[in-house]
Amino acid sequence: MLNRRTLLTASAATTLTACGRSGPPAGLLRVATTGLPDSLDPARGEFAAAALIYKQIHAGLTEYGPDGALAPGLAEHWSVDERGLVWTFRLREGLTWSDGHPLTAEDVAWSARRIVDPSQSFAVLGDFYAVTNARAIHAGEMSPDQLGVTALDDRTVEFRLETPLGLFPTLMREFYPFPRHVIARVGLDWIRPENIVTAGAYTVGAESQMSLDLVRNPNYYNAARVAIPAIRVDSVREDATRMRLFRAGDYDLADRPPANQIGFWRERLGEQFQSFNAPILRYLKVNHAREPLGRVAVRRRLSQAIDRSFLAHEFYADTAMPAFSVLPGRAGTEPAATPLDDRIDRPLQIRTTTGEGERLAVAIADDWARIGIESELLVSYPTDLYQAVDAGDFDIAIASFNRGLKSDPFFMLDPFAPDGFAANFNWDDTSFADLMAAARRQNDPAARAQLYLAAMQRLHDQMAVIPLLHERAHWLVGERVTGTRADIQPMLWRDLELIDA
Repeated sequence: MLNRRTLLTASAATTLTACGRSGPPAGLLRVATTGLPDSLDPARGEFAAAALIYKQIHAGLTEYGPDGALAPGLAEHWSVDERGLVWTFRLREGLTWSDGHPLTAEDVAWSARRIVDPSQSFAVLGDFYAVTNARAIHAGEMSPDQLGVTALDDRTVEFRLETPLGLFPTLMREFYPFPRHVIARVGLDWIRPENIVTAGAYTVGAESQMSLDLVRNPNYYNAARVAIPAIRVDSVREDATRMRLFRAGDYDLADRPPANQIGFWRERLGEQFQSFNAPILRYLKVNHAREPLGRVAVRRRLSQAIDRSFLAHEFYADTAMPAFSVLPGRAGTEPAATPLDDRIDRPLQIRTTTGEGERLAVAIADDWARIGIESELLVSYPTDLYQAVDAGDFDIAIASFNRGLKSDPFFMLDPFAPDGFAANFNWDDTSFADLMAAARRQNDPAARAQLYLAAMQRLHDQMAVIPLLHERAHWLVGERVTGTRADIQPMLWRDLELIDA
């Protein structure tokens, strides 16, 4: 029988040396990640790995500055009317795609119509629904040409909203225009290496099932400041394998070292092991449509039984913080113990994936067993887990999300709002939905923050999900890499440098 004690036995990592190796190619940044994008097309990519690559090859109307703050992107400035319903973006002069073709406001407007077209896009629209007619178009009730986006001239594009959305420029950081002239010629094959055209700091040189080669885009609007000429990204799924290969000198940058070895490697690697405050939430997704999980008292009792301090200490070397709220820095406290009127008369199924999730699930099941609640673990591949959750075929799932460079803590709430990417647990709460909608309409930051806090409290009072931990992001950064910052993850490779480049 597995329990928490059996999981604490971890083998010591083996240090590999690079005997007989030649040095790395000059000017090539070698990156190992947990996976590659499921698609290079932002209208169709759904995996978290896609968002990281999109930051390198595509460009938004607005951008992440070097410190992660909102900055100009393809648009040099923007404005909103007094009602908060019409946003106007002015593009930089002389923009071109990586093939030298002009990038115009009509490309932006056409791309907006494509992102809401259900025949072209798998994208979760979220706040893009605020654009006039976007929701009806996405539902197939209107044609894409009725979207409230217009190119006023070659450099000016106007977005008309149905409701005010004060965060609209921030959201435009991850709305990436598409090369209309290429898609018109080759359709969905536009993302093949021989066809792909992008507007970001890099474009794609080659692609395989396990690797992606990026090359500097000479037509990027800020190309003069991009120091690294080429990047190779490899998919190395196993955390321990990525660590061994980094230690062997095969990679300059690698994400997610093994969670159960964080303390060991942090001590061994010193400055090469870098940790960052990050909007990462580990939580339990609870299926409200399955009894007895539809009862608040049951969800609270399950939450109260979990020893979060044990999880943070034993599995994350205290680099994660116990969480009782989805917002970092507002951990809150658990309510007083909630007695259950009757016993839970069936085992609760916990769905998870191998590795980190499985270890957490076993420890949580052990905690629940101590209060007489039985559970069953079902371990599967990530895609199988996602499909099961989307289909409602689960009791409880070990879930997490990483909001990347979105430093505003309120982005942690957005996934649970109606139409959010994590709102797939059969919780339909009018009070929470109304608060979230009001917060997004609010232009005043202080008033918006108060509405978000009220929404957070509603989520917590109902124990709609069960927060577990606020994690930190960990990256392995080789000696060749410079330009990283202590306050932001090294996810903007255009801002990094190589000593030998």
